[in-house]
Amino acid sequence: VQLVESGGGLVQPGGSLRLACAASGFTFSRADMSWYRQGAGKEGEWVARISSAGDTTTYRDSVKGRFTISRDNAKNTVYRQMNSLKPEDTAVYYCKIVLGRWGQGTQVTVSS
Repeated sequence: VQLVESGGGLVQPGGSLRLACAASGFTFSRADMSWYRQGAGKEGEWVARISSAGDTTTYRDSVKGRFTISRDNAKNTVYRQMNSLKPEDTAVYYCKIVLGRWGQGTQVTVSS
């Protein structure tokens, strides 16, 4: 089982980033996926979740309307679109199989 993350980086406040998480080694289309983040010196927090079919998504309140989680089961990939980024969004972002493996994480830094 492997989750390989990509797409992090440095962005100015108000900017956008798209993260991807490529999955292998399991039946991706049957797995609900979650999205977490952990800022420096902070506890990790859940950000969003998407159902196996991609038809149900849930978000933490602080990212609603700015972040979108989606998936392409044909490509075994989950995407996280982040818009209107704020400095407090700075964190390492992780994809995770619900009740399963974590990705390696990707750093997102929001700064001018």
